[in-house]
Amino acid sequence: MQTLDVIVHTISLASSASRSYELRAADGGALPSFEAGAHIDVHLGPSLVRQYSLCNSPREKGRYLICVRRDDAGRGGSRTLHRDLTVGRRLRISPPRNHFPLVAAGHHVLVAGGIGITPLLSMAEALAARGASFVLHHYTSGAAEAPLLERLQSSALGERAVVHHSDQGDTVRAGLPAELQVPEADTAVYVCGPDGFMTHVVAEATAAGWHPGQLHTERFAPTAPPSAEAEAGDGDRDRDGAKAGVAAEFTVRIASTGTGYRVPADRTIAEVLTAHGVEVELSCEQGICGACLTPVLAGEPDHRDEVQTPDERAAGDRITICCSRARSPELLLGL
Repeated sequence: MQTLDVIVHTISLASSASRSYELRAADGGALPSFEAGAHIDVHLGPSLVRQYSLCNSPREKGRYLICVRRDDAGRGGSRTLHRDLTVGRRLRISPPRNHFPLVAAGHHVLVAGGIGITPLLSMAEALAARGASFVLHHYTSGAAEAPLLERLQSSALGERAVVHHSDQGDTVRAGLPAELQVPEADTAVYVCGPDGFMTHVVAEATAAGWHPGQLHTERFAPTAPPSAEAEAGDGDRDRDGAKAGVAAEFTVRIASTGTGYRVPADRTIAEVLTAHGVEVELSCEQGICGACLTPVLAGEPDHRDEVQTPDERAAGDRITICCSRARSPELLLGL
């Protein structure tokens, strides 16, 4: 996996629980360009790799800016960053990847919950630079907890931003932003934040008449998997008679060698391939970063990721091998 060597150039408080980290190339050179919505993998230890959205303007060529909220109930990445990163620390990161890109539209509505502001702030910077029409809604628990609030309000973006504080009774549960209450054909909606926040916004927007293709989301953690009872329920059966969603055994075959490997119910495709010496690219191993998206040449994937759009899932020509499985007895992978 290709990585870049960077140095932590500056660290600053972004809220009472969040810090901004400015990363620059260790050799003093330029960093690869990126588009709004992109993220990077940050290598924090031998088995600790976390994904963070870039929140600075894509026009900036000399630095990457990430903002991390400390989550003591999380998987350890944010705690490690807040505890161990100091100015001058060298890090390995991946080049930027983007599975949350801006689409062409006459108007963009950006809706952020908490730390979900990070990719949307970069989008707002990109849209403002183009002179495009957009509005940014940022929902927070309160001013002290709002990530990057000072930057948002002190920049030109402040004229396009509406900040909502729940400690003042202004929550998305009280009603969608005005721009989402009536669907507009040439508008794209972007939502990022905690899972419950996004689920609520998307559900309410869909009920208001927005087409699913207009609603774009990015998750920082995978949704909860189906319960065993749900998986064993009276779901539709696939063409081989197995209940849809059941994690049955199947075979993955490598196109370049013709070799097939059995994937048992308790192991992932990535785990099986890695155990047999097949080189694959992995990062989050939760289906939220897209690093392991692999071409599918034959067979039917059982998608369990948070990366691909409904249309991309329907095409069935790529699979996240870290978490997704198969509905057909065999998958032929383009490896």
